[in-house]
Amino acid sequence: MISLNVHNETSSLEAVVLGLPNDFGGTPKLANCYDPKSREHVQNGTFPTQEDITNEMNALLAVFQRYGVAVYRPENMLGLNQVFSRDIGFVIANSFVIPNIIADREKEIQAISHIHDQISSENILSTPTDCRIEGGDVMPNNEYIFVGYSDESDFNTYQVARTNTYALEFLGRHFPEKKVKGFELKKSDTNAKENALHLDCCFQPIGKDLAILYEGGFKNQSDVDFIVDFYKKENIIFISQDEMYHMCSNVFSISPKVIVSEQGFTRLNNELRKRGFTVEEVSYAEIAKMEGLLRCSTLPLRRK
Repeated sequence: MISLNVHNETSSLEAVVLGLPNDFGGTPKLANCYDPKSREHVQNGTFPTQEDITNEMNALLAVFQRYGVAVYRPENMLGLNQVFSRDIGFVIANSFVIPNIIADREKEIQAISHIHDQISSENILSTPTDCRIEGGDVMPNNEYIFVGYSDESDFNTYQVARTNTYALEFLGRHFPEKKVKGFELKKSDTNAKENALHLDCCFQPIGKDLAILYEGGFKNQSDVDFIVDFYKKENIIFISQDEMYHMCSNVFSISPKVIVSEQGFTRLNNELRKRGFTVEEVSYAEIAKMEGLLRCSTLPLRRK
């Protein structure tokens, strides 16, 4: 059986579900793109290839193996993009939450059913039909659960709105020992530079008391102010719109001191090293073209 334990984004990683690059289906039709960045690269003829995705994910796998992390993978489904395992489930404390996600991605959840089977049924939590949520919007943060969401109007307007207000209520009911803090995100179906697809596209805790933040990803200044007050300005690495577009906030913590990052994030990686982090650089720029990066590819099951 798989034991679960996730209370934050940065404690030492022991077990993770890593997405799968196999048979991802190649370049999709424009009508089948459900985020603006993928659509942009399909239109420009620059969508990533099977070889590029496989090489990049194998590099991340090698890092996990080097750090002794137990790695689980989805079952391969021919022609299905299974790179981004973050959204098809998430762990809070010792509960594995199976979310309701967009219909295009339901088969991805089926592909990790063999992992669900290795978790005690009492630790599996399924979301009700009125609750829509994806793991990229959910960040356990010790006594808090940070959640990116869209209000009813935006949720019913934008294809890229993936988490609704019912998700906040659901998490509050099932994790009463935690404080659920919602952050309303900016959305755009057509412009990737104006779209915060998930909370981890504009914000991420790192280390023990630091964070990466793109202020422009939030609809409400009060939410930005909360983050700045929570971490203190000197403990935040602020990123630009262009850095957000390239997914600079979507790095992944193996421990409080070790972060996996894209090798092209020169400014960010230098800043992380200045702050005492070991930065494991991998090439992940092709996967970034699908509006996801390192955090999006990982579903932590257990941290120390």
